Amino acid sequence: MILPRRVPAWFGRLPVVTRLVLAVAVTMSLVLAGAAGLVYWRVQAALDGQLDGDLATYQRSLDHAVRAGTALPPGPDGSLHQVLDTRGRMLTSSAAVGHEALLAPAEIAAVADGATVRRDIGALLPITPDTLRLQAERVTTAGQPRVVVVAVRRGHRDEALRELLAQLALASGLTLVAASYVGYRTARAALRPVERYRVGAATLADGAQKLRLDVPADRDDEITRLGHTLNRMLGRLEAAAARERRFIADASHELRTPLSLLRAELDVALHRPRGAEELTETLRSVDAEVQRLIDLSDALLDLEELGGTGHVTRAPVPLADLVADAVAPRLRTAEQAGRTLSVDAARTTVDVDARWLRPAIGNLVDNALRHGRGAVRLTAVVREGRLTLSVTDEGPGFPPDFLPRAFDRFARAETSRTGEGSGLGLAFVHAVATAHDGTAHATNTPHGATVTLDLPCQGPATTVSL
Repeated sequence: MILPRRVPAWFGRLPVVTRLVLAVAVTMSLVLAGAAGLVYWRVQAALDGQLDGDLATYQRSLDHAVRAGTALPPGPDGSLHQVLDTRGRMLTSSAAVGHEALLAPAEIAAVADGATVRRDIGALLPITPDTLRLQAERVTTAGQPRVVVVAVRRGHRDEALRELLAQLALASGLTLVAASYVGYRTARAALRPVERYRVGAATLADGAQKLRLDVPADRDDEITRLGHTLNRMLGRLEAAAARERRFIADASHELRTPLSLLRAELDVALHRPRGAEELTETLRSVDAEVQRLIDLSDALLDLEELGGTGHVTRAPVPLADLVADAVAPRLRTAEQAGRTLSVDAARTTVDVDARWLRPAIGNLVDNALRHGRGAVRLTAVVREGRLTLSVTDEGPGFPPDFLPRAFDRFARAETSRTGEGSGLGLAFVHAVATAHDGTAHATNTPHGATVTLDLPCQGPATTVSL
């Protein structure tokens, strides 16, 4: 229903149900008024047509008698007549009228000039006696002009129209009441789920956990879709709250160790005077811990950003270039460690989010260089629209009890938290895979460990190894 752009301010403050009922009532009133007007107009036209037909027939018979100079014929029941000269003197008249002229002097003059006068005497409402419809014409008899007036009573016609008005008013009133009641009940029924959703949302605002709205599963209307949307929103809010709690817990837990080490280093340095060499060594240790804090904070923020957005922005990117950019900063590290780092990438284009996938590949290589041994090999192939990235090393592999939790945050094979690495690298890789609707898994091989990313990439299936 389209309402005017500008509505009164008080209307906007009314409850939705009241506004809907008022809108239905106003619309139905207009429709009923139009329908009643049409019915009344049609019935009135039919009655007036019959009345005008009787009047025209009586007029012709009187005109013929006046021209011929014969006796005036009787008209239909309730009919009247008068014959006047052009000065308004009564020549003959029906007994019911007497000598009171039915025409005003101006009307007599107009008829004498050749005009035809038609008008009603009395109104439909209020009820008045002796309501007439008259018609007057000029007739020439024996060379003398005469004004012939005929009239018929409108009593039956007016009574029928008044009865019709009463019935239309009663029917329209009952229809309006029924439509308003049905509109009220319908609006209440339609908005009842909205009120239920509001109460549920208020319960969530009061601190309820794992709240979901009761949405019918066998419907697909606007209210039901609203309920599903609200449930998805509640799920996202719950997930965001869980991420926030987890982020705070992880940050407070993991930042405590390097901060404690920093405090210990500074306390030792301040406990007694130190030489320049000892102070330099202390500052190097403090610098290492500060860098560790920075890396840990960056990793936590990246995980939080990736988990909070819940989506990636895909764009076509050459796979070989993407892998080369990710591996390039690690080549010097591998060379310094006396290890080889080889890449076998497909010459193709993939639709991925390079912003997130590039550091994920870097984390896989860093993990292999840090915890593995021997040569590190990275392969990237595309088959049937899926990108498979694998990083393999020749080290001892993952401890068997560590594999199920390899991608958990801060999961490390070493129990000490002061060792190298933050335990967030593989967690970040898993988050990137999940954001791409893919998977990440780690396995041990007879010659080391392999970590694999499997992502939908919508790229061509044919690949060429470099």
